[in-house]
Formats: sequence, C-alpha cells, structure tokens
Amino acid sequence: MGPVTDVINPATGTVLTSVPSLGTAETDAAIERAQQAFASWRLVAPGDRARLLRRFAAVVDDHREELARLEVGNAGHTIGNARWEAGNVRDVLDYYAGAPERLSGRQIPVAGGLDVTFHEPLGVVGIIVPWNFPMPIAGWGFAPALAAGNTVVLKPAELTPLTAIRLGELALTAGLPEGVFTVLPGKGSVVGQRFVTHPAVRKVCFTGSTEVGKSIMAGCADQVKRVTLELGGKSANIVFADADLEKAAAAAPGGVFDNAGQDCCARSRLLVQDSVYDRFLALLEPAVKAYRVQDPALETAEMGPLISAGHRATVASYTEGADVAFAGEAPTGDGWWFPPTVLLAGSAQDRHWREEVFGPVLSVLPFRDEEEAVRLATTPSTASPVRCGPATSAGRCGSPGGVETGNLSVNSHSSVRYWTPFGGMKQSGLGRELGPDAVLAFTDVKNVFISTES
Repeated sequence: MGPVTDVINPATGTVLTSVPSLGTAETDAAIERAQQAFASWRLVAPGDRARLLRRFAAVVDDHREELARLEVGNAGHTIGNARWEAGNVRDVLDYYAGAPERLSGRQIPVAGGLDVTFHEPLGVVGIIVPWNFPMPIAGWGFAPALAAGNTVVLKPAELTPLTAIRLGELALTAGLPEGVFTVLPGKGSVVGQRFVTHPAVRKVCFTGSTEVGKSIMAGCADQVKRVTLELGGKSANIVFADADLEKAAAAAPGGVFDNAGQDCCARSRLLVQDSVYDRFLALLEPAVKAYRVQDPALETAEMGPLISAGHRATVASYTEGADVAFAGEAPTGDGWWFPPTVLLAGSAQDRHWREEVFGPVLSVLPFRDEEEAVRLATTPSTASPVRCGPATSAGRCGSPGGVETGNLSVNSHSSVRYWTPFGGMKQSGLGRELGPDAVLAFTDVKNVFISTES
C-alpha cells in the first residue's frame, strides 16, 4: 500500500478515514487512460452524451443526503449548506446536459463557397478543487467539460477528498465510461503539478489562492495550455444611508460568516455611509451575536468550524491587536472553532481590511459618498453587494467605471446561480464559470471552408 492521507473531522479534530495519496506514476497512468477515453467520448452522439449526464445528475440526486453527510464530517459544513451543495452538483449536471445538443457553430457568408464553424473539445481537462466548497466547485468544472466532449481528471483538496471520490464512483454507476471522469487524490505539488506539466492535459481549472494561481498560469504558459482561475477575493458590502438599515444589518452576517467566512466571495469588508455608521453598528451587533455556531450536523446550525488548526491560527492572527467591536459565541474544546468577529478598521491600510482573512472576520469602515465607496471597494474581488434605497446611485456602482468586481448584487447577497456567469476581476481570477457560455471555454473553434466553384 502506498502513502495515505488522514482525513480529519474539523468539528472534533478526530480522524475520519484515510485515503490514498497518488504519486507521479499513478497520475500519469490516469491521465493516459483519460486521453485514450477521449478518443471515443468525443464521438458519443450529442443526445447520448446528454442522456448520460442527466443520468449522472439523477444518481447524484439519489445520493444527495449521503453526499451532504460526508461533507458535514469532512469539511464541517452545516447540514443545510451541504444539502444545497449536493443539490447544486445535480442541478449543474442537469443544466449542462442540455449543452451537447446546443453546441452549435455558425455559417459565415463568404464568396465562392460555404464557411462553417464547429466547437471541438480540447482533450483531457485537469480540475484542481479547493477545500472550502469541494462539491460545487468540482461540478462547475467537470459538468461543462464533459458536456463539451472532454475527459476530466480531478484533484480534490487533501483536506476534503471524500465527496469528490464518491462523485467519481457515482459517475461510473451512472454509466460514464471508464477514464472519462477520474478523481485523483494526492498532493498539489504532485498530482496538481502534473496536470500543469503533462502534455496530454490541454486545460487546467484551478480554484485557490492568487499566489498558487499565478504559479499554475506560468507553468501552463510553457505549453500554451489554457487555464481558468478562480482566485482570492476581498469583497465589499456597501451600505448607503438610504438603505433599509434593519434588513441590511440582519443580512450582513450571512454574507460574511456563511461557511465560516471560508469563501472567496465572502463580504468581509463592510462599508457604511458615515451618516448612519453608528446606527448601523448598533443594529449589526445583535445580528452577529445571534448567529448560531454549532455542531454542523444540527439542523439549526448556521456556521460550523474552520477547516484546520493551522487555518484557525492564521485567522486568529488578524484579530490580535485589532479594534474588536463585538463578537459572537462559538463552542470550546475539540475542533477548530472560531467566533464570528467584527473589527473596526481605522483606515484602508489595516491588515484585516487589506488582506483576505478567509474566516469569520468582518472589517467595518465608514465612507462619505459614492466616489469614496467605489474607491475603497475596488480590489481583487469576486462578488460585492450594494444595499440602497430607490434614491441611491447604486446603479452607477455596477456600471462601467463602478466597483471592479465580477458579480455585483443590489439589495441582495446572492451572487451564485448556475445559469449565470461567475468569476473575479484582476487578480481575483481569469475566465468565467457557470452560465450559458461556460461550455465554450472547454472547446476550440474549427473553421471549415467548402468551395462551391468548379
């Protein structure tokens, strides 16, 4: 038996199980099997490929509770969130099952013949999944890639491999041929790096830190290999004076503390117009203190633990010496618990305001007017909400020249729908996942000219 990795329950600190940690030779063998499978998978009739993806979605739906319970134990997600995440995999598969029969090209007018375009699959796609949302982010990559006719090798995070491994088994149960979708647990420096360097892998999808994303992009450049990058963020929640302050304060904790703040689009910066700043903080405090941090298996839990002891120490370092306005409660004892915490930023230079904490820590800063709000909110970010009333110029925040963010919502914290695009700007990412066009990112355009002249 080769090397293994222990999988830890973050709510208790105990070992759940152990999984193999694959080496270079095993990774290469899996990539070669995926390359061989590609030759036949790309030729599967669109309707048949669609039926297989719908069957995969149905099998995932049949095992939704099992997948959710695995995520509660492995990632510390609340059971409510985990059920949504398993359902999201099902929904994304169903959505992209409609793509094979709609992956049409164009007829372009030319002289002397007929010119048409085709979307052709790339080949083997390598998907590197983070530990914070193991199920949805996996599905956002493999569903459109498979729909376009590619084969997929997927590396889950070392900390959270269990649901990905199970999804790989369910794909076979649904009838996907061997080698079409393969899950490869192991180290990023081994399995993930081989996705970057192996010439048969024609695209890499990575979700994780900006630093690692840059390294992957540089490595892929050597082979002119395509990449989609979903990287770090420091999103802002902007509250204007004419907003419904009670509703905005009630919604703010969920916008940042969901998944214990371990989210690239967590609204970890809170900008409040100065004329209502004190009033808003007074409304926010009871909402934060009422946020339920509990055993994630409980139906009442709103937030579970952080993913690891090391990550908890990193998150705690941001609160040391900071101006803590107030904090909620969290369990003590075993597990990697941390309370929802609100910090007052003295300026935009404060470390907790500038850097992505990736934990349940909210930084609050007042602003004077829309111009200052846009300036303070603009940063590598993925999703930002704006809270306002009908008289506010929030529309300009989302227009060209407004907040530079991949997703902006008004009077809502919702930023992810599988039928609309998702992604970051600047150093928060490259490319877009989800939505009607995501499948095109897994294809090449072939142009064919047919002469009609004798």
